[in-house]
Amino acid sequence: MQKPSIPKGTRDFGPAQVARRQHIFNVIRRTFESFGYAPLETPTLENLSVLTGKYGDEGDQLLFKVLNSGDFAKDVTADDLATGSKALLPKVAEKGLRYDLTVPFARYVAMNRGTLTFPFKRYQMQPVWRADRPQRGRYREFYQCDADVVGTDSLLCEAEIVLMMAQVLGGLGLHDFTIKINHRGVLRNIYQALGGEGRETDLFVAIDKLDKIGRDGVSKELLERGFSAPTIDTLFELLTVEGTYEEKLQRLLAGFVTAGVEPDGVRPTTADVEADSPEPLANYLGLTELAEVLDILHASGFRQFDRLEFDPTLARGLSYYTGCIFEVKINNVQMGSVSGGGRYDNLTGSFGLPGVSGVGFSFGVDRLYDCLEALDLFTVTGETPTRCLITHFDVASGRAALPLLAELRAAGIPSELYPDASKLQKQFKYADAKGIPLVIIMGPEEAAAGVVKIKIMQTGVERVLPLGEVVAALTAE
Repeated sequence: MQKPSIPKGTRDFGPAQVARRQHIFNVIRRTFESFGYAPLETPTLENLSVLTGKYGDEGDQLLFKVLNSGDFAKDVTADDLATGSKALLPKVAEKGLRYDLTVPFARYVAMNRGTLTFPFKRYQMQPVWRADRPQRGRYREFYQCDADVVGTDSLLCEAEIVLMMAQVLGGLGLHDFTIKINHRGVLRNIYQALGGEGRETDLFVAIDKLDKIGRDGVSKELLERGFSAPTIDTLFELLTVEGTYEEKLQRLLAGFVTAGVEPDGVRPTTADVEADSPEPLANYLGLTELAEVLDILHASGFRQFDRLEFDPTLARGLSYYTGCIFEVKINNVQMGSVSGGGRYDNLTGSFGLPGVSGVGFSFGVDRLYDCLEALDLFTVTGETPTRCLITHFDVASGRAALPLLAELRAAGIPSELYPDASKLQKQFKYADAKGIPLVIIMGPEEAAAGVVKIKIMQTGVERVLPLGEVVAALTAE
């Protein structure tokens, strides 16, 4: 007989684990809804035409493809096999498992544009799949909790992402964290400061790996991709600026001016037009928007600036990001980022709805779970929601207990009746193993007297109550 197993990178979750995960979901859900985000769900399967080309070359390789039903190879020719996977794939697979929740959201917005009120704010809490190499904190099936808003360029949305990130982490008891922020415009300016050498995409992909493979690894990769050694030295001079958030902005500004980087303009806002104010930071879009996000956070009463870091090395590998980008690390756990996101100016354009800007972020529930477990921060420990177990001695006393069971449930007290007429010790053992705190003993003597015994399992203390007072007494506790 073959030993049962599950695919690598996936996990089973027992009752205790599910209860803890629900705690995480509840904290995130309450936060999203408090900022005005409404729930949304999209299908597990998406057409591959929707998914491909949105995540970069590396991301496309991690898509799980689903074979067509029936004889999926009926249209495959010998020439297709000789040509390779690119020719073969469209003939054998039309659908794939969703890689993230942002691209399906953009597809939903484009399909439902006529019924939505913009700006449109939604949150989504569903599993995603990636054909990645499994390791600690990296799974092939995992939950994401996304919050996105589309139809506005306002940097208030970016500031509120920082606020939501901090609120969720605080609600989970995680206080030692760093919210990293950067801007794709800053990275584009850095690329220009390098003289436009090599491919821009190659530069971003390599920088995104800095915390994984270090400076030497990134340097080696860039050399292989055609960047020169002096250019790489200039890159790290710009990436490793030090100081506070504001000081880094000014030092990068000085570096761009020195390198002769042309200002790239500032996205116009209503406030700029009304105030006719001078545009700060020499019209470098990324630096200007990062400064404005900081101003909005100050005005919003944000106080955790020691947890907010402007990090020029933050690149985020997904190719659809165009503006501010975010990432969250829990500092006292060896774990990758637990959250990330950013601004995407035209993701819906590929679905026939151009010019709609959006911004959003996502929490990885599985990594949050691992962090909370590593730090022993879970307060939810029970394996069962059951509060009361009614025990009995025979079929007659079990039947007599059914009206009480119905009353307890109607009063909102999760309860169950032990299904078999077993020895009392076996029923107590069942309650203890499941973590049920109260046991109601209803034997022949109790039934004849119209009373029950209630035993507190943790202390062993028992008390006798009239049958008609049980529900009121337990409801009052």
